[in-house]
Amino acid sequence: MAKLFRAAIMGPPGSGKGTISQRIAQSFGLQYLSSGHFLREGIAAKTGFPRTLGQALALNNLYQLDLVISLNIPYETLKERLSDRWIHPASGRVYNMGFNPPRVQGKDDITGEPLIQHDDDKPQALMARLRHYKDVAKPVIDLYKSQGILHSFSGTETDRIWPYINSLLSTKMHTQPSDTYVNSKKALI
Repeated sequence: MAKLFRAAIMGPPGSGKGTISQRIAQSFGLQYLSSGHFLREGIAAKTGFPRTLGQALALNNLYQLDLVISLNIPYETLKERLSDRWIHPASGRVYNMGFNPPRVQGKDDITGEPLIQHDDDKPQALMARLRHYKDVAKPVIDLYKSQGILHSFSGTETDRIWPYINSLLSTKMHTQPSDTYVNSKKALI
């Protein structure tokens, strides 16, 4: 039976989890799950999503993660990214007015449907979101650090962080048997 490679990506809102996940999927021929998408669905359905130390421990009882990537991005960078972020709700496509704008302002490139900005991406909600993430994520990060599977990456540009993540994953995945199926999951725990 082939062993699955299980990985998670953690980081505050706007840290680049989605961008890194897309690059991992493209580079290694994988699909990824966006926990942000599931989280918003869960809030709408009043069911929530795993984000706490207790929930991370429960996950550990089900599956042992092979690798956790933690993205550490300065507050000012997060503020800029989130205040410029617009989303196509039906597909989850993300645009950034600063470096990845849609071809027609306010419209999705593929469908032409209107883009939205989540209320929690607006500057007035950002500080509370980042504070909450820091409070909730610290014990989870400490858990993965104690297990020796946490790899932290810091910076302000995804393009500068990506080569290091790509190298790490190439090394870790190639140490698996050749018939291994690789699975990567984006996770905001």
